[in-house]
Amino acid sequence: MKLGRKRAEKLEFGIFTLPILISVIAVFYYPFVMTIRYSLTKWNGISKHPKFVGLDNFKQIFLGDTNFTHATWFTVKYAILYIVLVNVLAILLALVLDMKLKSTTWLRAAFFIPYILSLVIVGFIWKFIFMQGFESLGVSTGWSIFGLSWLGKPGLAFISVLLVSIWQSIGFYLVIYIAGLQSVPDDLKEAATVDGAGPFRRFFSVTLPLLAPSITISVFMALTNSIKVFDVILSLTGGGPGGTTYSVAYDIYRDTFQNNLYGYGTAKALILFVAVLIITIIQLTIFKRREVEA
Repeated sequence: MKLGRKRAEKLEFGIFTLPILISVIAVFYYPFVMTIRYSLTKWNGISKHPKFVGLDNFKQIFLGDTNFTHATWFTVKYAILYIVLVNVLAILLALVLDMKLKSTTWLRAAFFIPYILSLVIVGFIWKFIFMQGFESLGVSTGWSIFGLSWLGKPGLAFISVLLVSIWQSIGFYLVIYIAGLQSVPDDLKEAATVDGAGPFRRFFSVTLPLLAPSITISVFMALTNSIKVFDVILSLTGGGPGGTTYSVAYDIYRDTFQNNLYGYGTAKALILFVAVLIITIIQLTIFKRREVEA
């Protein structure tokens, strides 16, 4: 009876998990294997028989593709600044909104609403603001900052992409940090106050260490999102001016779908996947270790 029951349980388990396994294989593993295959070919996306070129695509990427080098440097700068700024600003805003103000609920909703919108839509909205809205503000206020070419100069275009991305996504990280602050025991804060600790001392000695899990999640999300940045660039700058705002993801899109270099673009996509995987593992290992120490 026990053997029959165990076999029935295993059969039941297999019946329920088989559709999921098939879906995972079809959606993830099979496309990943095909990605590796096409990265070793020269293919225009149309021909039935891609030409096998071995590691030539990877050699060209690392040794002769200046666009990929510039896109990588742009992505690294963007990722570092985005991760630092969005997390610091989100923590500061979370501290303010955790003070039980009368308008706290409305302010939380106001900060979170932009996150609901697609970055493509947000990019087009801010493109209109930078090109026409700022011009009107410059005329009415006389401030020279509104007369700058925010999308026409490389440095300002980079800042524009960064600011729009932070504005759109900060509400998401704000929610994470507010949840983390609400899980900090009030007893510890009161004990620190009794011991004579000031606001800054309480924050850095009590609150911040207990926010470690929230920081880990937020930095992980910010890291992966910043490395894969694409949609805001597509709608806001289109990679301009002069290709100075190409990210790695946008460079892959341009080579693959605009230049019809599917094999070459797939090789770049595979490199991006490996880079994101390695960086994510390192980041999670370091932050989890600090959580244990805290």
